[in-house]
Amino acid sequence: MDFTEVLRKRQMVRSYTDEPVSEESLDRILRAVRRAPSAGFSQGHRLVVVTDPKLRQQAADISETRYVELGFPPWISTAPVHIYVGTRERSYHERYGRAEEIRPGYTEIPWPVPFWWFDCGAMFMLLQLAAINEQLATGYFSSVFTDELTALAQVVGMPDDVALAGVITIGHPDAGFPIPIPDNAVSRKPNNELIEWRR
Repeated sequence: MDFTEVLRKRQMVRSYTDEPVSEESLDRILRAVRRAPSAGFSQGHRLVVVTDPKLRQQAADISETRYVELGFPPWISTAPVHIYVGTRERSYHERYGRAEEIRPGYTEIPWPVPFWWFDCGAMFMLLQLAAINEQLATGYFSSVFTDELTALAQVVGMPDDVALAGVITIGHPDAGFPIPIPDNAVSRKPNNELIEWRR
């Protein structure tokens, strides 16, 4: 698929058909992990791929109700693939802490930007675009509540040193179900409000 077309189709989908995602497509999507940026090549991203219906339902039991109450169909439970996107902060400290061996007197940077989260977002976008390139759709759910994120992480047994950013859903879009527009929706701002030039 042409990259412009991939970008045009980039959106969060909240309804899927019951058609499964092929192993071949999923393998190609997951190859994007090898191309993900990571500060200092720390490689702190950690993924758990779930196709087990019982585990997908457990995640839905935790997070789906609020979407259904907004008028969406049950989309978390019906998405055939869930990818848990996590990050291991310690990987970054281990990577940059080792620099002392190479440069005496070096101390680890203060991390004004927590790159473990920055890299996690970049990983998400690569996976989303790779899925779209496979003619599939993606959604994403997470939580602002620590208890809910902890419960989701426990569904797949994420290690204690891995923080869950959220879960990507992947499947075939249900074109017959339009995405509901919430009352508080806002339109996209024009680029001239978001981008400044220094020419």
